[in-house]
Amino acid sequence: MASIFTKIISGEIPCYKIAEDENFIAFLDVNPNAKGHTLCVPKVEINKIFDMDEDLYLGLMSFSKKIAKALEKSIDCKRVGVAVVGLEVPHVHVHLIPLQDMDDMRFQRKISLEKLEFEQIAKEIAENI
Repeated sequence: MASIFTKIISGEIPCYKIAEDENFIAFLDVNPNAKGHTLCVPKVEINKIFDMDEDLYLGLMSFSKKIAKALEKSIDCKRVGVAVVGLEVPHVHVHLIPLQDMDDMRFQRKISLEKLEFEQIAKEIAENI
């Protein structure tokens, strides 16, 4: 069965897309830890990050860096945190989380945003790539 990310990639489920290329897609997390919380996902469905081949793994890190730099330009934060957890969705994904403090990396702490806020954030980050 396809993961929720595969369904997003195929267009079955909408997302607040920031960027994509032939191998990866970046979109806002709809259950964010902080404003601008972004997921970078390979388009091929692989369960575990260390099962990725070397080129795809390095490509994901390079793509994530580009998105993180755009996040820093778009969202007022001290830095962008990175996490790869992979337990909630069996499809590799990198969390990029704009940080004010360590609590922003806690996945028990979530914020609420309206649809218009998601749209504006995604647009601003995309414009800073």
